[in-house]
Amino acid sequence: MARPQKTQQQTTAQRLDSIIKSARKIMRKDKGLSGDLDRLPMLTWIMFLKFLDDMEHIEEERAEIAGKAYRGAIEAPYRWRDWAAEEDGFSGSDLINFLTLDVAERPDGTKGPGLFAYLRSLRGNNSTRGRKDVISTVFRGLSNRMESGYLLRDVIDLIDGIHFDSSDEIHTLGRLYETLLREMRDAAGDSGEFYTPRPIVRLMVEVMNPQLGEAVLDPACGTGGFLTEAYAHMAKRAVTVEKREILQSSSIFGGEAKPLPFLLAQMNLLLHGLEAPKITPDNSLKVRLSEIGEADRVDVILTNPPFGGEEESGILNNFPEDRRTAETALLFLQLIMRRVKRGGKGRAAVVVPHGVLFGDGIAARIKADLLQEFNLHTVLRLPDGVFSPYTDIPTNIIFFDTTKATKDIWFYEQPKPEGRKKYSKTAPLTFEELTPCLDWWNSREESEQAWKVHGPDLIKTDEAGRVIECNLDLKNPNAGNVIDHRRPLEIVESIEAKEQRILAIMDDIKRTLSEMA
Repeated sequence: MARPQKTQQQTTAQRLDSIIKSARKIMRKDKGLSGDLDRLPMLTWIMFLKFLDDMEHIEEERAEIAGKAYRGAIEAPYRWRDWAAEEDGFSGSDLINFLTLDVAERPDGTKGPGLFAYLRSLRGNNSTRGRKDVISTVFRGLSNRMESGYLLRDVIDLIDGIHFDSSDEIHTLGRLYETLLREMRDAAGDSGEFYTPRPIVRLMVEVMNPQLGEAVLDPACGTGGFLTEAYAHMAKRAVTVEKREILQSSSIFGGEAKPLPFLLAQMNLLLHGLEAPKITPDNSLKVRLSEIGEADRVDVILTNPPFGGEEESGILNNFPEDRRTAETALLFLQLIMRRVKRGGKGRAAVVVPHGVLFGDGIAARIKADLLQEFNLHTVLRLPDGVFSPYTDIPTNIIFFDTTKATKDIWFYEQPKPEGRKKYSKTAPLTFEELTPCLDWWNSREESEQAWKVHGPDLIKTDEAGRVIECNLDLKNPNAGNVIDHRRPLEIVESIEAKEQRILAIMDDIKRTLSEMA
């Protein structure tokens, strides 16, 4: 019996997978790299430079056919083809020196800035501003961690075998790169980095439905999951040259303060087709809230901001005195409320920890602002384990727009996995399990999973009219009696987590009282 023939796509996937596995195997031999948190960024910036050179090859050919001059963002002798693609190119200490020294011998035999020094110095002009600035910003946060220039040469030779000018290879590598990102997320979990599962990202993008011509922002974009999904969603409608230009120039925006996720987001977006990602390498909270005006607002915000952290006093000073809090998620929520377009055009979907829903004090005041100034139309309650293995803190997604003040709030409780207590890393939430929620979204009726409440009734004030309570932590009135099947240790850990949230809220209350004294 004849063996089935492999498709071109299968062959490409196997070849690229083999290249990446071989490169990582070589990197494990280098003493300067201690784990995936070191190896994957190295692999990413090497792929980044090869990708840029292949893209500029394509653009050079197009310019030549059109009879136009072309000047790339990276010039000789710093292009990949000048120093990396040559079989007898730099190796050993010569390669390390060329990468890392401020002044080094270059491939053409002259002395000049080393590669990283040159890339960090790039400044765009009118024709290449976007790409040059992206390159410069990326390499400001990077360094070479490999000690052996010979092992590094072997890795470079392998990556040179990836053809980023092939649509088949770009598509296949995009999927392989997502696998690398998942591994990166696992490695970063102990560093306080929490990432959003792909099914949740897809759901949020689908119901927000960003349209071509709208600006989409993720102010804490991590590795770019929301932005790449939103870009792909809008790209389906970019069928003309003019529409593709709109998609490329004025659709996708982000911010990411940490260098490693910033690099990964850039590469992720580049691989998905965004030629010059507009990602700011800063803390999005550094801007004073009162200084954000209409020009800074966007149509759609999709984000899973960090929570549980604590910002420095300089950041807290950007917020009103009676809205300053140690809970980073609440600071980001205020930023999002400020940056979403007014007049009914703006809308947002935000992942928040459970504590945001039931928090009093400053949290209650911020939620009251949300209900009174925006239309909080949906709260999606997620089951335990959705964000495993990064955190077991219960999470929710809030959806709001600027059409009106809140009236009815719909709650939808995503069911637990059938036959199991919760989701886990080895048995995660799938997009198919969210299909009933999507079906319900546009034809809402009360059910065992869905109910609605009158939003204004949730705001409680004292005799002076000050907000003292705004509780969004509402139990499902349509669910039957639920037996707690958790192990005793899990129950204790849940109680401890709630007590920590209560202590944080008490700190906010004490801070407010001391400011009033």
